[in-house]
Amino acid sequence: MTTSTTLKLPDDLKARIASAAKQAGKTSHAFMVEALQMQTELAERRREFVQSALLAEQEVAQYGLVYDADEVFSYLRDRLAVRPAQRPKPIKL
Repeated sequence: MTTSTTLKLPDDLKARIASAAKQAGKTSHAFMVEALQMQTELAERRREFVQSALLAEQEVAQYGLVYDADEVFSYLRDRLAVRPAQRPKPIKL
């Protein structure tokens, strides 16, 4: 089900949207719906990222274990290159 809504756009923005939509081979409506969908998904992903970071912060505070970033990157590079890789060791804070 779709619901109608009204957006009051400044004239210059409306003209820019019309131009960009035309270049993309879309109607202004389709262009705006796609833009709103993309921004909504971005906001949702950002919220999930922040929640994950806050959870990680709580885990570090609770357990006090972290990994050295250089060791982690080295491990990942070796794994990607299909070389023997030494797992990083957790460090107690």
